[in-house]
Amino acid sequence: MQVESLAIPDVKILTPKRFGDARGFFSETYNKATLAGHGLDLEFIQDNHSMSQPVGVLRGLHFQTPPFAQDKLVRVVKGRIFDVAVDIRQGSPTYGKWVGAEISADAWNQILVPVGFAHGFVTLEPDTEVIYKVTAPYAPEHDKGLAWNDPAIGIDWPLNGVTPTLSDKDTKHPGLADLPAYFSI
Repeated sequence: MQVESLAIPDVKILTPKRFGDARGFFSETYNKATLAGHGLDLEFIQDNHSMSQPVGVLRGLHFQTPPFAQDKLVRVVKGRIFDVAVDIRQGSPTYGKWVGAEISADAWNQILVPVGFAHGFVTLEPDTEVIYKVTAPYAPEHDKGLAWNDPAIGIDWPLNGVTPTLSDKDTKHPGLADLPAYFSI
């Protein structure tokens, strides 16, 4: 498995090997020991699967607070997304900064978003399916968010003139300036 750091080094792109022949392909998309060999010793306990029909579905920016904070390993099994992680760790040199990457079924890549980051994505193709592993269960009382369009963060979402489709919940998250210090370094 190839592991690369993004501009915020704690956020990683993982690209599993894919072995193909006339029948199709095989790929080991997750292996605890392999990730540990790259310094990523995580215990994933839940898998989630979302499907977004139209282009421009924007999910996020989400995170959970301790003790249910989650690392996320996100991959696309159909379609394409632009995935974003925002550092919300008070005291971090990259606090309030964001990184983004295109994750797609064709590229066969994944993004690892660690605890202390708000996470979201926008779909770039119709009928996009996303599967992600998390290191803590969903806990509604710890489910929080950050405004996807906060100008203080300035995420350059590749919407290309499309008005994003958001859940009601995702239209009500606070901006960075109003976000409590849930995480610190």
